[in-house]
Amino acid sequence: MNTTDALLKAILATVGRTAFPPEALYKIVAPTAGSDKQLAAYNMCNGERAQSDIRKKLKLDAGNFSRLVTKWVEAGIIVRVGAEEFPLHLYPLVKPSGKTPKKAS
Repeated sequence: MNTTDALLKAILATVGRTAFPPEALYKIVAPTAGSDKQLAAYNMCNGERAQSDIRKKLKLDAGNFSRLVTKWVEAGIIVRVGAEEFPLHLYPLVKPSGKTPKKAS
């Protein structure tokens, strides 16, 4: 990855966090309790892998994953980049801990 690509990804992540805070993004990516594979698939959408490679690595159904990526694109949390149109997420996402952060005094 060159410097320009890295900077553009950083800008996308910053803007993405403004539009989709982690809690809101998580609800889109993994709406149900058993969505660990969806979260893993989303995080693998880093603009450097083909959709088919992600699907094969995680052993996902081709049709279901295609529909899922289309849903993410329509929601604005994934964009397709380059001539290959690899999926690129807004920013990597972690599973919430369930703990509420303490407010600073």
